[in-house]
Amino acid sequence: MTQFLPPNLLALFAPRDPIPYLPPLEKLPHEKHHNQGWAPPTRAETREERMERKRREKIERRQQEVESELKLWDPHNDPNAQGDAFKTLFVARVNYDTTESKLRREFEVYGPIKRIYMVYNKRSGKPRGYAFIEYEHERDMHSTFEMAFATAGLQLILVLPPPHLSVWLV
Repeated sequence: MTQFLPPNLLALFAPRDPIPYLPPLEKLPHEKHHNQGWAPPTRAETREERMERKRREKIERRQQEVESELKLWDPHNDPNAQGDAFKTLFVARVNYDTTESKLRREFEVYGPIKRIYMVYNKRSGKPRGYAFIEYEHERDMHSTFEMAFATAGLQLILVLPPPHLSVWLV
Protein backbone atom coordinates (compact mmCIF):
# COMPACT_ATOMS: atom_id res chain seq x y z
CA MET A 1 0.00 0.00 0.00
CA THR A 2 2.85 2.32 0.60
CA GLN A 3 3.78 2.01 -3.00
CA PHE A 4 0.89 4.20 -3.98
CA LEU A 5 1.96 7.05 -1.69
CA PRO A 6 3.36 10.24 -3.10
CA PRO A 7 7.17 10.55 -3.07
CA ASN A 8 7.25 13.12 -0.27
CA LEU A 9 5.56 10.64 2.04
CA LEU A 10 7.64 7.74 0.80
CA ALA A 11 10.75 9.68 1.86
CA LEU A 12 9.54 9.48 5.44
CA PHE A 13 9.65 5.68 5.31
CA ALA A 14 13.07 5.42 3.65
CA PRO A 15 15.87 3.73 5.67
CA ARG A 16 18.53 5.95 7.21
CA ASP A 17 22.27 5.79 6.66
CA PRO A 18 24.03 3.16 8.82
CA ILE A 19 25.49 4.34 12.15
CA PRO A 20 29.27 4.64 11.95
CA TYR A 21 31.20 2.23 14.20
CA LEU A 22 33.01 3.80 17.20
CA PRO A 23 35.22 1.79 19.54
CA PRO A 24 33.82 1.37 23.05
CA LEU A 25 34.77 4.00 25.63
CA GLU A 26 37.01 3.07 28.53
CA LYS A 27 34.94 5.10 30.97
CA LEU A 28 31.58 6.71 30.76
CA PRO A 29 31.55 10.50 30.41
CA HIS A 30 30.22 11.11 33.92
CA GLU A 31 32.93 8.87 35.42
CA LYS A 32 35.80 10.68 33.69
CA HIS A 33 35.37 14.02 35.49
CA HIS A 34 34.33 12.64 38.83
CA ASN A 35 37.38 10.48 39.51
CA GLN A 36 40.23 12.58 38.13
CA GLY A 37 41.62 13.77 41.49
CA TRP A 38 40.49 10.77 43.44
CA ALA A 39 42.54 9.70 46.40
CA PRO A 40 41.67 7.19 49.08
CA PRO A 41 40.02 8.81 52.09
CA THR A 42 42.46 9.96 54.74
CA ARG A 43 42.10 9.07 58.39
CA ALA A 44 40.96 12.01 60.51
CA GLU A 45 42.89 13.03 63.61
CA THR A 46 41.25 11.95 66.87
CA ARG A 47 40.79 14.31 69.79
CA GLU A 48 43.56 12.65 71.79
CA GLU A 49 45.96 12.78 68.85
CA ARG A 50 45.17 16.46 68.27
CA MET A 51 45.75 17.27 71.94
CA GLU A 52 49.05 15.33 71.91
CA ARG A 53 50.15 17.11 68.72
CA LYS A 54 49.31 20.53 70.18
CA ARG A 55 51.16 19.65 73.40
CA ARG A 56 54.26 18.61 71.42
CA GLU A 57 54.09 21.80 69.35
CA LYS A 58 53.81 23.90 72.51
CA ILE A 59 56.83 22.15 74.06
CA GLU A 60 58.88 22.68 70.89
CA ARG A 61 57.84 26.34 70.73
CA ARG A 62 58.81 26.86 74.38
CA GLN A 63 62.18 25.15 73.86
CA GLN A 64 62.91 27.49 70.96
CA GLU A 65 61.96 30.50 73.13
CA VAL A 66 64.22 29.30 75.95
CA GLU A 67 67.12 28.73 73.55
CA SER A 68 66.74 32.21 72.05
CA GLU A 69 66.52 33.81 75.52
CA LEU A 70 69.55 31.83 76.66
CA LYS A 71 71.59 33.18 73.74
CA LEU A 72 70.68 36.75 74.78
CA TRP A 73 71.29 36.17 78.51
CA ASP A 74 74.50 37.68 79.84
CA PRO A 75 74.91 37.13 83.61
CA HIS A 76 77.99 39.37 83.77
CA ASN A 77 75.88 42.42 82.92
CA ASP A 78 72.82 41.51 85.03
CA PRO A 79 72.22 44.27 87.61
CA ASN A 80 70.22 41.92 89.87
CA ALA A 81 73.02 39.34 90.16
CA GLN A 82 74.97 40.88 93.01
CA GLY A 83 77.07 39.36 95.75
CA ASP A 84 78.49 35.93 96.35
CA ALA A 85 76.07 33.06 95.89
CA PHE A 86 77.95 30.93 98.45
CA LYS A 87 77.32 33.54 101.15
CA THR A 88 73.65 34.06 100.29
CA LEU A 89 70.75 32.36 102.05
CA PHE A 90 67.38 32.10 100.29
CA VAL A 91 64.46 32.57 102.68
CA ALA A 92 61.03 31.54 101.40
CA ARG A 93 57.49 31.71 102.80
CA VAL A 94 58.18 35.06 104.42
CA ASN A 95 55.12 36.77 105.84
CA TYR A 96 54.02 39.68 103.65
CA ASP A 97 54.10 42.03 106.65
CA THR A 98 57.76 41.25 107.40
CA THR A 99 60.22 44.03 106.73
CA GLU A 100 63.94 43.96 106.05
CA SER A 101 64.64 45.22 109.56
CA LYS A 102 62.71 42.30 111.07
CA LEU A 103 64.66 39.84 108.92
CA ARG A 104 67.93 41.54 109.87
CA ARG A 105 67.03 41.32 113.59
CA GLU A 106 66.17 37.59 113.32
CA PHE A 107 69.10 36.49 111.17
CA GLU A 108 71.86 38.78 112.47
CA VAL A 109 72.10 36.50 115.51
CA TYR A 110 74.01 33.98 113.36
CA GLY A 111 76.55 36.45 111.92
CA PRO A 112 77.01 39.87 110.36
CA ILE A 113 74.76 40.51 107.38
CA LYS A 114 76.16 42.28 104.37
CA ARG A 115 72.91 42.80 102.46
CA ILE A 116 69.23 41.79 102.54
CA TYR A 117 67.24 41.77 99.33
CA MET A 118 63.49 41.27 99.62
CA VAL A 119 61.70 40.61 96.35
CA TYR A 120 58.73 42.85 95.55
CA ASN A 121 56.10 42.78 92.84
CA LYS A 122 57.12 45.29 90.17
CA ARG A 123 53.58 46.52 89.49
CA SER A 124 52.00 46.65 92.93
CA GLY A 125 55.14 47.07 95.06
CA LYS A 126 53.93 44.40 97.51
CA PRO A 127 56.38 41.75 98.80
CA ARG A 128 56.46 38.41 96.94
CA GLY A 129 57.15 36.37 100.09
CA TYR A 130 60.83 35.56 99.77
CA ALA A 131 64.18 37.20 100.37
CA PHE A 132 67.91 36.76 99.90
CA ILE A 133 70.22 37.32 102.86
CA GLU A 134 73.90 37.77 102.08
CA TYR A 135 76.30 37.25 104.98
CA GLU A 136 79.80 38.66 105.37
CA HIS A 137 81.27 35.13 105.63
CA GLU A 138 80.24 31.80 104.19
CA ARG A 139 80.50 30.07 107.57
CA ASP A 140 77.84 32.43 108.97
CA MET A 141 75.43 31.36 106.27
CA HIS A 142 76.10 27.69 107.07
CA SER A 143 75.71 28.30 110.80
CA THR A 144 72.36 30.01 110.14
CA PHE A 145 71.24 26.98 108.25
CA GLU A 146 72.36 24.54 110.95
CA MET A 147 71.27 26.52 114.02
CA ALA A 148 67.84 27.53 112.73
CA PHE A 149 67.11 23.93 111.86
CA ALA A 150 68.39 22.56 115.16
CA THR A 151 66.84 25.12 117.55
CA ALA A 152 63.64 26.33 115.92
CA GLY A 153 62.87 23.26 113.87
CA LEU A 154 62.51 25.41 110.79
CA GLN A 155 62.49 23.77 107.42
CA LEU A 156 65.30 25.37 105.50
CA ILE A 157 66.40 24.45 102.04
CA LEU A 158 69.99 25.28 101.27
CA VAL A 159 70.42 26.03 97.59
CA LEU A 160 73.99 26.47 96.49
CA PRO A 161 74.91 27.16 92.88
CA PRO A 162 77.22 24.74 91.11
CA PRO A 163 80.89 25.76 91.44
CA HIS A 164 81.25 26.58 87.74
CA LEU A 165 78.44 29.18 87.99
CA SER A 166 79.79 31.08 90.98
CA VAL A 167 82.16 33.06 88.79
CA TRP A 168 79.49 35.34 87.34
CA LEU A 169 77.68 35.91 90.64
CA VAL A 170 80.70 37.54 92.29
